[in-house]
Amino acid sequence: MGGNRNSAHGASLCKREKSFWLLAILFFGAISARATGNDPPSVKAVVRASASITLDGRLDEPVWREAPVLKLTQQSPKPGAPTPYETEVRIVVTKDRLYFGFICKDPDPERIAVHTMRRDDTMLGDDKASILLDPYGDHRTGYFFQFNAAGARADGLVSDPQSASLDWDGIWDARTAITADGWSAEVVIPSRTLSFARGLDAWGLNVERYIPRERLTLRWSSPTLDSFLYDLSRGGQLTGMRELEQGKGLEFSPYGVGKTRESFPGGDRSWQGAVGGEVTWKITPQLVTVFTANTDFAETEVDTRQINLTRFPLFFPEKRAFFLEGANQYDFGLGIGGQDSPQFIPFFSRQVGLLDGEQIPIDAGVKLNGRVGKWNLALLDVQTRQTIVAPEVAADLALPSLVVPSTNLLAGRVSYDFDEHLRVGTIFTNGDPAGFRRNTLVGVDAVWRTSKFLSNKNFLVGAWTATTQGDVGPGSKMGWGFKIDYPNDLWDCATSVNQYGDALEPLLGFLPRHGVRRTSASCNYQPRPSKNGPFRWIRQEFFENDYVRYTDSQGIVESWEYFMAPVNVRFETGDRFEVNWNPHGETLVVPFEVAPGVLIPPGSYDFTRWRLEAQTSEHRSLQFGTTTWFGTFFNGHLTQWQSYLRWTSPKGKVQLDLETENDFGHLPVGNFVQRLWSVRAAYAWSPNLVLSSFVQYDTESQNIGTNTRLRWTIKPGNDLFIVWNRGWQRIVTDPHVSIVPQSDLIAIKFRWTFRL
Repeated sequence: MGGNRNSAHGASLCKREKSFWLLAILFFGAISARATGNDPPSVKAVVRASASITLDGRLDEPVWREAPVLKLTQQSPKPGAPTPYETEVRIVVTKDRLYFGFICKDPDPERIAVHTMRRDDTMLGDDKASILLDPYGDHRTGYFFQFNAAGARADGLVSDPQSASLDWDGIWDARTAITADGWSAEVVIPSRTLSFARGLDAWGLNVERYIPRERLTLRWSSPTLDSFLYDLSRGGQLTGMRELEQGKGLEFSPYGVGKTRESFPGGDRSWQGAVGGEVTWKITPQLVTVFTANTDFAETEVDTRQINLTRFPLFFPEKRAFFLEGANQYDFGLGIGGQDSPQFIPFFSRQVGLLDGEQIPIDAGVKLNGRVGKWNLALLDVQTRQTIVAPEVAADLALPSLVVPSTNLLAGRVSYDFDEHLRVGTIFTNGDPAGFRRNTLVGVDAVWRTSKFLSNKNFLVGAWTATTQGDVGPGSKMGWGFKIDYPNDLWDCATSVNQYGDALEPLLGFLPRHGVRRTSASCNYQPRPSKNGPFRWIRQEFFENDYVRYTDSQGIVESWEYFMAPVNVRFETGDRFEVNWNPHGETLVVPFEVAPGVLIPPGSYDFTRWRLEAQTSEHRSLQFGTTTWFGTFFNGHLTQWQSYLRWTSPKGKVQLDLETENDFGHLPVGNFVQRLWSVRAAYAWSPNLVLSSFVQYDTESQNIGTNTRLRWTIKPGNDLFIVWNRGWQRIVTDPHVSIVPQSDLIAIKFRWTFRL
């Protein structure tokens, strides 16, 4: 909206919000009265002052025989049906550790699938088990631990009932053993790794096992098709936790790093060393403060490159460890900050210490995460160091100088849990990563969720509003939106409306598209054919429908898109095939440079894209997938071909992954070809000693980049990293020279953790 209409618009918005909340309260009250459900399962852990358990995956210590047994039940594809993959879990608690023991029966142990030993790698096709802990007992936030049959580990934080953020790295360990009748595992989680409510005897718990060659899932609590593992409201209870201790609550994590760097051509090799670290203080068992000084991210994996054929910036996820712990506390709204294609993230930590991809040194910082009663708290305050950025960065961001001044960046989030369904919160940020503008954001949101809608279905409603103040442009500084979501196994439907003002500029956030109202509606019908019928070879079908429309502040349509999947099947073998129809409409008011030198003129365009996609099952040692988009594109044609080939050795020690994307555009204003190729390779001596390499090349930058990393986890919390990054530039104008070196960096970093 224009500035002369802001007052009237604000009054109208206020009335709409009041009406929305009144209807929401009445609706929630009505359906809450109908919410019913069975009591969750409960188990009491064996509690000992200490336990002599040697972590080898074999469960041969006497204390395991004293622990009660949790038996897992089939959750998918046939909830409650008997299965030969019997699974037992035992739990032992000491004053400072949690032990989990797993016995996983398998009628054919030689077919146990393992594809990785890397920390936090995807385990989609692996025989694996997962643990979810809800130490607050709030049914909302918790910890996720996962390991495969080779002992590879992944972990994360849970704040969304449908997913977990798998970037957090906690200190814990898992060891496994292959047996004559399956595999077994022993897991230890130190109490100092967790934040929890002191004196709370009952924690939330769920446990799951997955057998990939059968696409079969077993679960302890809520083994139904409509339940998500990450939905803590569907978990059971683990009792006997009252005496768990956290020590003095102090943790020291110093590091030392040495680097050598060389730039080409003609650059001298430079050498530098640095020390720094973090101090963690648990003010209470639920409230954690972390202080960092001279923060270093040498071990962080490089970003995966992407080809951008849209008018809007791409999203790259956060990978730096310091910013990942507690990141789930900053989740805002419902469905607007998804990791695949986020619409709006009020606070995006990649804006801290990075500027257009270039690192900005951090002198010091402090963060606070945790709970006080029903209040959830998060705070981050960072002081960056004055630095000189590359001319390309200054040009891209229109900076007045190559010198980026030292600046303070602040973000915070406070929310309150009225009950297990309703959370209301606020978020605020202050600062400009470039250090030149005043910028403050304030937002308010509310999310209501239940897993007992119409007895046992998932249902969510969320609403939000936010504004930015300071040195922002003309127009509305407000944003608002709501979403209604019904994510279940047979029907998965949602609708949302979100509006982002022209002057809503969150400099510490991520908002790729300003000055628009986004309206969307989707509904997917996902039947599972009878195993006695003609389509018994199909595990599940997905008939997808998704419509999105963007209008500007005057209500004029800027773009629209309809996505339909008339064919999308997952076979009983685990393979899948999909056909999509995807018509678009785009209105350009300024020329759009889709590729270097190829400018699409202003105008209105309607075009239709089609997609064919086929993928083999993730449980196979050799996997292949291909996706082909084709059809019209603006006033021309575009074909996009993406494919991958993956191979893993039988025990997961060797991984090879080749991925390619080739885009061929034919437009009246010109033709273009964009290519992106990458190769990943890894060799693991064990889950604690892994050598990996990542090679990427794209035709837009004509750059070949390699990121090679050796990670040796001496013991959980103590790591040695050796990193080698090398870049080459492809010369396309000189027939006598193909590639020349561009940059070279070698870093050795040692990180140690001391706990009191």
